[in-house]
Amino acid sequence: MSSDAAQRLAFVQSHLQVATCANEEPKKKTPVESMTEEREKATFDVRELTYFLDGGEKFTKIREKFMMELERDPTFRMYDMYDVTKDQIRERTMEKFRTIVHYVSAEPVPIFTMRMQTISLIDPGFWTRFGVHYGLFFGALRGSATSAQFSHWVSKGALALNGMVGCFAMTELGHGSNVAGLETTATFDEASDQFIIHTPTITATKWWIGGAAHTATHTVVFAQLMVRGKRYGTKSFVVQLRDTRTYTLMPGINIGDIGKKMGRDGIDNGWIQFTNVRIPRTNMLMKHTKVSRAGEVKEPPMAQLTYGALIQGRVAMVVDSGNIAKKAVTIAGRYAAVRRQFQSSPHDVQETKLIDYAIHQYRLMPLLAQAYAFHFTGVETQKLYDNLMDKLESTQPGDASMQDTLDTLKETHATSAGLKAFCTWSTLNAIEACRQTLGGHGYSAYTGLATTYNDFAVHCTWEGDNTILTLQSGRYLVSCYREALAGKAQPEGVSYLNHLDTLLNLGCGAKTNEDILNFDIIQEAWGVVTANVVKKAGDDFEASLKAGMSPEAAYEECSQARLAAAKIHSFGYIFRRFAQAVKSAPEGLRAILTKVCFLYGLYSIEQNAGFFLQYRYFTPSQMDFVRAQVNVFCREVRQEYIPLIDAFNYSDYMINSPLGVYDGNVYEKYFDQVKRQNPVGGEHPYLPLIQSLLRRDIEDDEPLEDDEEDEE
Repeated sequence: MSSDAAQRLAFVQSHLQVATCANEEPKKKTPVESMTEEREKATFDVRELTYFLDGGEKFTKIREKFMMELERDPTFRMYDMYDVTKDQIRERTMEKFRTIVHYVSAEPVPIFTMRMQTISLIDPGFWTRFGVHYGLFFGALRGSATSAQFSHWVSKGALALNGMVGCFAMTELGHGSNVAGLETTATFDEASDQFIIHTPTITATKWWIGGAAHTATHTVVFAQLMVRGKRYGTKSFVVQLRDTRTYTLMPGINIGDIGKKMGRDGIDNGWIQFTNVRIPRTNMLMKHTKVSRAGEVKEPPMAQLTYGALIQGRVAMVVDSGNIAKKAVTIAGRYAAVRRQFQSSPHDVQETKLIDYAIHQYRLMPLLAQAYAFHFTGVETQKLYDNLMDKLESTQPGDASMQDTLDTLKETHATSAGLKAFCTWSTLNAIEACRQTLGGHGYSAYTGLATTYNDFAVHCTWEGDNTILTLQSGRYLVSCYREALAGKAQPEGVSYLNHLDTLLNLGCGAKTNEDILNFDIIQEAWGVVTANVVKKAGDDFEASLKAGMSPEAAYEECSQARLAAAKIHSFGYIFRRFAQAVKSAPEGLRAILTKVCFLYGLYSIEQNAGFFLQYRYFTPSQMDFVRAQVNVFCREVRQEYIPLIDAFNYSDYMINSPLGVYDGNVYEKYFDQVKRQNPVGGEHPYLPLIQSLLRRDIEDDEPLEDDEEDEE
């Protein structure tokens, strides 16, 4: 075809084509298209990051297997959980026991622990109720029983959950954190070779006991050991609560339900009172303290070795904080990526995504960074605990390694206490912050975060009240500070105390503001500030001692300084754990994880700017730079927010929120759930009340007269 002919053909075709109307609006992106757009921004391999977070491809596939099994198990249906009653939740919780108990003996402990961690994300009530038996009751047997006693209770069905269901009776109506002050007594009766378990006052009533109200047949009771009129402190005893066949209460046992709670209604928390209940002497768990037939009491040579078992729950909550935080930022982030509101420019085709607003980025991006920080901190805290347990199992009194074991126990106890408080407080606040980013929809139970908040809140007060645990951590820091002054080298977690002479008056050595963007500089900044706040607490303690106070009174006097020291220490500790994880990450992940880590470190500094200015590590102009960089990193992390939360690898079933679905189709999923759970056209639930209101007789039905003043 000649060029002239081709031109004429093109001219004709252009006239035949339907022209786009000048006023036709360009096609707007759907929520699903908006989500796809976000995923295309990834500069890293999302699957590789998932493997890194999980500890390897093997563990990722195990977790995916668990999620699939739970989703297909009808007893673990969760879509309607927001509309069921307390009694229905408790019944469902018991239905799940038969499914999960099989895995207790079928899976190695580390794998079963992973299974339970997965369950905790979707059904924390069941996780707790199941954990009461295996984590608390069975854990107490494993940690406090002699080998013969342990074998005895295992033969009775404690491991197989066959023939007995256990609970853990420590907390009382009048005592929680102060375990040494518990009032329940266990008095040894030499004549019968029995202990008499008794509740002497109303405040000695065992309270908040999970599984007690309707389920447990046996319990481990914490009570004051009384032998020949002398008190030997709080010990643990196995007491049968119910007949295992008829489920009637045993003589002298009174039990009730404490009723509706803020969350976790799948647990039948109850109260227990003992009225002169007799048990065999051998029901006292005697791995540590022993009472002979003749009434001789033998205390352990190293009583502090018994504390190891108490740390496990706190470590679990540090890990759980990271997992729940990841779930919360996933829901909030996926919604922010598809929710559009207002237009940033009059020329925009459609409204702007929430995630593109700078203020929304400032609300959400630091929470994502915190979730990553808590994840890596949980991994390292678990390793610290596992190392401690290995040492406790292998160390005997008199061993040359005993002092090293005691130092590890001291460090792990204090670290887990401080992190449990810091991480659970921060995660609870993060859940609420994420809920509020959903706007009005955040008030709906179906979006998941309201229930998540209610279920998670208990973490701040059980296994040790957070304020008490923070004070314990602060007390440990004061002790380490005094040891450091005396020349004793301190462990890695508080290594900054080994350099007090150089750190206390050190300022930032960065030659330019940009030099601040260095992990070593940020870590040094936290070291300097933490050393100073710990010094302040230590100096306050010493001043109180010099004023004539007893050590306990002196610690109380400096309690606010201890709280501040523990808080700042935790910020620095968590940043170090995050930075270490980034340095060990595969090369292809380091760039994005470095941005997230910088965001966590700088945002944390910004939130505590007063300390960095007070101790003159940063100048005011340097702090201005830090604040500006927080916004910069918020923008940079925002670009890959969706790939970063995709790496958490939570299925839609696990998220259980229509606003957090993977494909971004939030509105249809939300509307479908509302209609499914609240069918249209059913019988009106309270029509007679409305009719009686509208059809009532009105005594004075005369019309109102016009106000004469209105006419003037």
